[in-house]
Amino acid sequence: MRLFTGLDLPEEVGGRLAELIERLRPTARITWSPAANLHITTKFIGEWPEDRLVELQTSLGALPERSAIEVRVGGLGFFPNGRAARVFYCGIEAPELSALAAETDEVCTHLGIPSEKRAYSPHLTLARIRERTDLKTLQERIAALGAAEMGAFTATSFFLYRSQRRPTGSVYLKLAEFPLSK
Repeated sequence: MRLFTGLDLPEEVGGRLAELIERLRPTARITWSPAANLHITTKFIGEWPEDRLVELQTSLGALPERSAIEVRVGGLGFFPNGRAARVFYCGIEAPELSALAAETDEVCTHLGIPSEKRAYSPHLTLARIRERTDLKTLQERIAALGAAEMGAFTATSFFLYRSQRRPTGSVYLKLAEFPLSK
C-alpha cells in the first residue's frame, strides 16, 4: 500500500482551486492534478505493508494533542524555480503545520519509515512538469492573477491516505481520520 498523511481541503477552497486549474489548463501542456486529489501532504510514507496498517494508525493516533491549525491558501509558484520547473504549486501559510509534520515524521521514523531529508514546505501540487516545455503563457497568466488568494480554513484533523495508481492517474482514498484534539 502506498500511503501518506495530510490535510483535506474544504469544498469552497477546493472549488476555487479547481476553477483556477481549469482557467490555467489551456496555457501549458503539463500534467494537471485532478481537483479531487488536492490535499496538503504532511508526510509521504510510501509503500507500507497492509498487515502493519493498524500499527501505523495507532502510532498516528497517539500524536500529541494540539489546537486546530489555521491554514491560508494562496500564491502560486514553481519548484525548484520558474526556469527549471518540475512542480507548479499553490502556497500554504500555516505556521503550526510544521510541528504536525515534524511529529508525524518522528513517529513514522520509529516505525522504520525514512525520515524526511528536506525541510517541510507545505504546498498544494497543481501540476507536475515531467519534461521541458514552454511555460511562458502560463507564467504570464499567473502574473496577471496577482496574489491568487484561494481562501482560508481551520483544520481540526488530519488523514491517512492511500494512493492507488491507475492508468488514468492516481486515486487517493482516506483510510483514517485523526482529530488534532481528542
